[in-house]
Amino acid sequence: MSYQEYSGRTLAFLGDAVWSLVVRKYLLLKGIGTGKRLQKLSIEYVSAKSQAAFYDALHEKQFFTEEEEEVYRRGRNDNTGTYPKNTPVQIYRKATGFEALIGMLDLENRESRIEQIMEEVCKLKG
Repeated sequence: MSYQEYSGRTLAFLGDAVWSLVVRKYLLLKGIGTGKRLQKLSIEYVSAKSQAAFYDALHEKQFFTEEEEEVYRRGRNDNTGTYPKNTPVQIYRKATGFEALIGMLDLENRESRIEQIMEEVCKLKG
């Protein structure tokens, strides 16, 4: 099936898992040792607040293709009706759009593009 046959929420469901795995691999390969530290650092990459900030910064740099932006909007605009209590709706929706984009790239076997996004995110983190 093509990514176009999936809803934005479904793409985000996959993208959440893929992004988490990409981040965990990155942290392990960076040599960060303990589980407690790994967990704390991974949150800096996978939290809704972080994902929304990554999207905003990369969007501002015009990093994403038009196709990627369209998938982001599908994920962002796909209303579930429920949101986490500790995250503003706008932030949550941006993060969902970011995750949908990652999900689409994974379904399309564009691992190198996901790696490019991770490289850009790492530059943002310093």
